[in-house]
Amino acid sequence: MQRIHIVGAGLAGLAAAVTAAESRAPVTLYEAHHTLGGRARTAEGPYLTNEGPHALYRRGPHWAWLERRNLLGPVASVPPLEGTRFLFRRNGALRRTPPLALLRLARRRAPVDTDFHSWASRQAGEDGARAAAHYMGVALFHHDPGSLSAAFVQERLRRATALPPEARYPVGGWAQIVERMATRAWNLGVRIETAERIGTGALQDLARTGPVIVATHLAAARTLLDDPALTWDSGRTALIDLAVRTRRGDPFILSDLDAPGWIERFTAQDPTLAPQGEQLVQGQIPLAPDAPRAEALHRAEQLLDLGFPGWRDRTTWRRDSLAAGRTGAVDRPGTTWRDRPAIDRGDGILLAGDQVAAPGLLSEVSFNSGIEAAALALARIGRAAPEGLGLKRP
Repeated sequence: MQRIHIVGAGLAGLAAAVTAAESRAPVTLYEAHHTLGGRARTAEGPYLTNEGPHALYRRGPHWAWLERRNLLGPVASVPPLEGTRFLFRRNGALRRTPPLALLRLARRRAPVDTDFHSWASRQAGEDGARAAAHYMGVALFHHDPGSLSAAFVQERLRRATALPPEARYPVGGWAQIVERMATRAWNLGVRIETAERIGTGALQDLARTGPVIVATHLAAARTLLDDPALTWDSGRTALIDLAVRTRRGDPFILSDLDAPGWIERFTAQDPTLAPQGEQLVQGQIPLAPDAPRAEALHRAEQLLDLGFPGWRDRTTWRRDSLAAGRTGAVDRPGTTWRDRPAIDRGDGILLAGDQVAAPGLLSEVSFNSGIEAAALALARIGRAAPEGLGLKRP
């Protein structure tokens, strides 16, 4: 019997493994690291920082997929009081209300073949367009959201400003969801091989015994498959994680509308992420390709100075990092998710991840592509995909 091989045990690989195993197909999942989760890992220790996605969108396809399998677990929403502590920097000053143009643009349909700034400027003026584009840095991890497809940005703006908010946060971090997905895969008979790095030669050997799903980030897939065509634009973002001693009145979110930037206090919705008396804060500052990381960290510190008085003296732990080429696909004007690298690469090789041809926001793309790749692999070995996959194809 042919076996389905999956390389990479992040969200895409785990979703593919569970989907294939639900049809009683033999599956082996290979992960180069000692732990599973890919970019959905949560750090160990007293400060549970997420390396990848933070929020689940309640109306998203992966929410339905996880919920149907009882894998969602406890999730936190934003407490009403914390929701009032959402601040915006505009023209160098803090404000409590967003510009009206931002909400107006969230309710209008946008074209695919025009950049967001040009379209939004016609709808709401230059200032409103610029503020809306900068606000969307949080969902795009891109230094210039206004240059991207208007339809691509506006869909994310609509979901990011929905009321009631769509965002929910896995209690204890994404590692809890990863663990439940891995347990389900194991219980379904998936063979999980950790610390197992697959090279090009080994991949070809695997392909002789059944379909192979490559569920790594796109740069790794490009090397593994020796296929220079496997490219797509992605953002580049500097991250600053802080633990600070609790101070009454700290904001929940500080969104920079003067330039893309976002500071969020994640213990506002999930106090378990840090020890009692401390708060976990993350800053996300998108960077241009040639800009130094120090520039973004300086901007993050300026935002913290503005919204978190005395944060330097209150800091008990800090970590700075850079997410480059690994923050999900971004679509230029005239392109959609359908133009990204295809899932089916031919000869039994399939591709999954957050930059391939699948719909959704950020980690939703990983789920959708992993599920689609599993369905194609099952068809290749003559097995029917399980019902209720939850795929959304707008």
